Amino acid sequence: MERLLNGFYTASPVIQMGVIIFALLTIASVVIRLMAQLKPNQDFKELFQRIRSWWIMASFFWLSMAIHPQASILLFAFMSFLALKEYFTLIHTRIEDHRVLFWAFLAVPIQYWWVHIHWKAVFLIFMPVYMFLFIPARLLITGKTQGIVESMAKIHWGLMAFVFCLSHLAFLMTMPAIPAIPGGGKALVLYLVFLTEINDVAQYIWGKLFGRRPIAPTISPKKTCAGFYGGVITTTLVALLLRFLTGFSLEMAFFSGLIISLSGFLGDLVISAIKRDVGVKDSSQLIPGHGGILDRIDSLTYTAPLFFHFVSYLFYPAPH
Repeated sequence: MERLLNGFYTASPVIQMGVIIFALLTIASVVIRLMAQLKPNQDFKELFQRIRSWWIMASFFWLSMAIHPQASILLFAFMSFLALKEYFTLIHTRIEDHRVLFWAFLAVPIQYWWVHIHWKAVFLIFMPVYMFLFIPARLLITGKTQGIVESMAKIHWGLMAFVFCLSHLAFLMTMPAIPAIPGGGKALVLYLVFLTEINDVAQYIWGKLFGRRPIAPTISPKKTCAGFYGGVITTTLVALLLRFLTGFSLEMAFFSGLIISLSGFLGDLVISAIKRDVGVKDSSQLIPGHGGILDRIDSLTYTAPLFFHFVSYLFYPAPH
């Protein structure tokens, strides 16, 4: 047993995280099967679908991390493309906007190209500056001014949330190993994604068990104060337990847990507000038991850029 534990702690962060993720999924699968046998009258179909989808998503994510950093960058780029596609499918756009959307989708590979060549300066300004200026200029060519402000806002917000914010995951992957973070970018991405998903799961479980008072009744009635507080406490504790992945100090792990839990909750609420505005429960039926890609990456739109800048400011300052 001692040899196994020593082997675990000396393994790479990808192996360590793989053991943790697949052990948890195995436990969850066994528990749900036992529950289905003990309570045959209850319908566990959605839970089975959720776990099956988690196995598939976790496997793809872990394999991309294990194979090569570029494989992970491609996966994140594909996630951005799917998320942007779902977003534009949900919202109303003018006929005049459709040709402009081509340039929005073209911005996805361009943004991730800056990640690939590790050009941080352009990575940080391409979307908020150049695409911000380009989208209105391209809309002017249509000659239609009615509704142009709304179109500019919708298109640029989608690019910022689902391309720019998510691409911080990919850039985080390219961060080199340093004495303070021996696992480098891979360890940081594994830490961030795992804590973000744990936060979602913890909020759901605590809300189901103890939730009484809705925390945002007009946006997401099922989210409760108990779920929110339980998610923050659980995620912060897990952040402390998993700090061996990154080499963080107790203080760094504590603040990381707070940042991820609080911002993840906000990201979830923002996407919930969008879905409520357009009158849908799920963004699509792409992932059985979970809904669409937006339903799975909603929290990451907030946690990825905030955690990136938190870590970047402290450990990877820009050269003067």
